[in-house]
Amino acid sequence: MTLLKHDQKPEAAGRRIAVLSVHTSPLAAPGGRETGGMNVYVRELSRELGARGYTVDVYTRRASAQAPETQPIGPNARVINIAAGPAEMIEKDAIAAHLPEFEDRVSAFAAREGLAYDIVHSHYWMSGAVGAPLADRWGARHVAMFHTLGEVKNRARITEHETALRIDAERAIAASADAIVVASEHERQLLASLYGVDSGRVSVVPCGVDLDLFTPMDKEVARRRLRLRDGERIILFVGRIEPLKGIDVLIGAAAQLHDDENFRVLIVGGDSRTAAEVAQLRSLAARLGVDHHIAFVGAVAHEDLPLYYNAADVCVVPSYYESFGMVAVESMACGTPVVASRVGGLASTVRDGETGYLISWRCPEPFAERLELLLGNDELRASFGRAAREAVERFRWANVADAVSSLYARLLEGPAACVNAIPADLRRTPL
Repeated sequence: MTLLKHDQKPEAAGRRIAVLSVHTSPLAAPGGRETGGMNVYVRELSRELGARGYTVDVYTRRASAQAPETQPIGPNARVINIAAGPAEMIEKDAIAAHLPEFEDRVSAFAAREGLAYDIVHSHYWMSGAVGAPLADRWGARHVAMFHTLGEVKNRARITEHETALRIDAERAIAASADAIVVASEHERQLLASLYGVDSGRVSVVPCGVDLDLFTPMDKEVARRRLRLRDGERIILFVGRIEPLKGIDVLIGAAAQLHDDENFRVLIVGGDSRTAAEVAQLRSLAARLGVDHHIAFVGAVAHEDLPLYYNAADVCVVPSYYESFGMVAVESMACGTPVVASRVGGLASTVRDGETGYLISWRCPEPFAERLELLLGNDELRASFGRAAREAVERFRWANVADAVSSLYARLLEGPAACVNAIPADLRRTPL
């Protein structure tokens, strides 16, 4: 008889999950060119599932020669670094050419270790492209989560150029997967309208937040630890440095604020590969005459982010597209109101006029108007902050893991979907 620990679930006993995160490791620091909310999602969900009694193996491409083959990330959960292409950071689009090698070496690792999996859970389209044939090979169920969709990105901003091959792969993965997880009802509707997916196969599971890590603290203490100037209003941006994040809109909004306003815009995120984009944004700030108000902080360790959220008066999320909006939720968890674009999942995570403001236009003026309103009203910010913390209680990682675990249990009890629907040439041809 197998005895379960108090926090383990009966349906998890003996179940093994292969999590695929090909293009980015869950151990990578958020804020880099290809690192962000998805990294946090994969890491935290894997830890929670491991604590419930699942055995979780997270397969990712080795991006450093120093990375060990396996790395523990929690009870019953580990990261497995697979050699596929050069052992260094390379452009995301270049990783696609190494998908056949990645698939073969994952299969070889599992065979060498005598592993069999009940569920393959793939994250992002490249993982889905190898997840489908691996699930077929192991007789496992395939759960896909796209995090972003190529077709939606292309429609969100005219300068986005996601390839037809990516979009075709997403369509094939969506057609073949046993189940698809999305972070918002909006994304489920997009899969139905743009990809023709039966909504009955799509489960809405909001992303999570560590409410013990992201929690309100004394603002002055946070500011002293970050060595910020006394009396300065802090406007915060956290995320990848890329055009889709709308940082140019934020800088334009800063230029609209009153000349005598004592404020600083902290832009957290970026790495050596985003230097060109940062240079363009610095140039924009200089042309608009606000470069002295803008500070590019660079990437920050996940555990240090609460200091920035707590030090800020307002967090701005001016994205052209967000499938969920984890930054907004982390900020609200710290009691800091948000001014965000009314796009994707942000429309359901931020409560307009209660926990922050939603802006329907991606232009500086309406963002500046709401920023001035919040920066000039201490009482309103405090009210929004209290409501924000209460609103995010539903996003605990334990709730996310419970929902995903329930999905796994339903899949393992029911009939299989058509796992062979992805054409072999699409799965195996270098992109």
